[in-house]
Amino acid sequence: MTNGDAGQVVGVDVGGTFTDLIMMDQATGQVRLAKVPSSLDNQAFGVLAALNEAQADLTTVKLIVHGTTTTTNAVLERKLSRTGLITTQGFRDVLELGRRTRPHAYGMTGQFVPVIPRDLRLEVPERMDAAGQVVTPLDEAAVEAAGRALLEAGCVSVVVHFLHAYANPVHELRSAEVLRRFWPNDHITMGHSLLSESREFERGVTAAVNASVQPLLERYLRRLTLELSNGGYGGEVLVMNGNGGMVSSRTVAREAAKTVMSGPASGVMAAAYTGRRAGMPDLITYDMGGTSTDVALIRGAEPSVSNEIEIEYAMPIHVPMVDVRTVGAGGGSIARVNAAGLLEVGPHSAGANPGPICYGRGGTEPTISDANLLLGRLNPAKLKSVEGGVDLSDVTQAFDARLGQKLGLDAVAAADAVIRLANIKMAGAIRMVSVSLGADPRDFALFAFGGAGPLHATALARELGVPRVLVPSRPGITNALGCVVADLRHDFVSTLNTPLDALDMGRLHQVLDAQTKDGEALIAREEIQIRRLRRVYSVDMQFVGQTHLLRVPLDGAEVTKDGLLAAFEDAYFKRFRVRLADVRANVVNANTSVIGERAELDLSTLIDPAGRKATLADAQTGQRPVFFDGAWHETPLYWRDHLPDGFAITGPAIIEQMDTTVLIEPGDHAYGDEDGNIIIKLGRGT
Repeated sequence: MTNGDAGQVVGVDVGGTFTDLIMMDQATGQVRLAKVPSSLDNQAFGVLAALNEAQADLTTVKLIVHGTTTTTNAVLERKLSRTGLITTQGFRDVLELGRRTRPHAYGMTGQFVPVIPRDLRLEVPERMDAAGQVVTPLDEAAVEAAGRALLEAGCVSVVVHFLHAYANPVHELRSAEVLRRFWPNDHITMGHSLLSESREFERGVTAAVNASVQPLLERYLRRLTLELSNGGYGGEVLVMNGNGGMVSSRTVAREAAKTVMSGPASGVMAAAYTGRRAGMPDLITYDMGGTSTDVALIRGAEPSVSNEIEIEYAMPIHVPMVDVRTVGAGGGSIARVNAAGLLEVGPHSAGANPGPICYGRGGTEPTISDANLLLGRLNPAKLKSVEGGVDLSDVTQAFDARLGQKLGLDAVAAADAVIRLANIKMAGAIRMVSVSLGADPRDFALFAFGGAGPLHATALARELGVPRVLVPSRPGITNALGCVVADLRHDFVSTLNTPLDALDMGRLHQVLDAQTKDGEALIAREEIQIRRLRRVYSVDMQFVGQTHLLRVPLDGAEVTKDGLLAAFEDAYFKRFRVRLADVRANVVNANTSVIGERAELDLSTLIDPAGRKATLADAQTGQRPVFFDGAWHETPLYWRDHLPDGFAITGPAIIEQMDTTVLIEPGDHAYGDEDGNIIIKLGRGT
């Protein structure tokens, strides 16, 4: 491996509205930031524009790490490549039948559209049993005929998905060999190679998603790397995966489904990195943007990773991903009074155009951002979307007419109600990743980022009993920072599906050893210097007769049957507070993560030390009235880049910066640490 990440390292994250970039020079400590509008038609142009704004010399940049929404957007918007499926005779409708669920918990309305339509799902004679024994031999002629029929139907990629290929993949492997004789590209996905688990619906959907986004991701990365090369860049481009690791752009398209949700994952990885350096390894991450809020859980500086993520109804992508939960509450979420006379906030958003009223682009619907502005928490003169500021009377009139008169409140009280209701909704999302999973929020700190996260963080922490809030130095570009600090990572899952008392422990060890060797070999191919290899082992277990899985971490690859049973029963008790000693335990999957840890980066340079003032008074830019708890408080304003080393502030206070506003409520105490983070300790009401 070469020293691929010495010198200038660039992290660039493409979001739905903005493309964020951070460039860190490890030799000089210099940091450059950029935020430009995303180019949705071709994300590469947004990346190049961000590099240009940061005045990056591509001939001297050593490494670029990229988080992309290409695959996520394609799946959510169903803008997918035409893909065909070849499957076991009698099972073409697995992708459409799914599980015994429905889109809405009540009523029979709603619809589900499978990734691959029925006319492009073809069957061939073949059958394995669950033990991997051949029941029906593979009809190779039928495979060739199906492949040619799919080509004639305009398919550019194909999935081979057989019922029990996880137990014995020989038929899938042979089918891929047959298809490669005439298939015009490499877009052939075998279900078992991406996900070797027993559940045919989840395995099939994952493979179908992979195949349908593979051409899109490959085409985009080809364009991007060509543009970068033409600009003089000669280094490697690494792409973030949804598991929080990264892989080379040369190989990432083979397992394109793993890049889904890479944007939220990169933010969580930045949080884990920042929290560990700050001495807060246990975090609840809270990323509030313009449309939605993402939350996740971090224990011991390790984000929670799940291979049971469903990004929308009947769309399970069962590859390991950082477990991020999303609710429709962002700065642009619209507030309204429903037919029952009750206040609602979200999930509908004003978007970026026209956006909230305070953007000055013609928006008329009151939003969370407008409520913050009306309560004095946002400075209209600092809103980048507006030239010449915003007339507060327009916002006041909208809140009075659309909310206040219907609720019997004045405009300010209506805005306060909007903020309170939004906070309750976001607190519910945090409970989904903490309380519902057996974790006590009081044992964690809240990591607040995104453009709007630091505005609401202390109120959420107070609602949940979280004692501290950690606001990173650059909340608005945290996802880009995650690209810079991420490690190389490869995850492996293999199905065993055997009762623990009947499990051959030698087989378990063989599977874990084989996964480890595969991961080490993949990392060895990357032209990136790492400081050490780390291996993480776990198994997915359940009691016999149950459906859902519980991940049980293993202390090293070597483990005994008694030790495994004790670990599972302990994990089950922590999660559900009950013991089922008389029920047999079942080992479903064996999992290995091989992680290549990169060199540490110094985060203290994210805020230029030369810009700090000598005293807190020098950093103060003014004051204005801000509404807290039913009353107006005269509140000092500070510019974050000017805050002195070791500052301490007792609320109320507002700290403004280029990418966000930090709200410190009355009675709370804030101070800075060596990396430029702001730590807020809750005072009153805790």
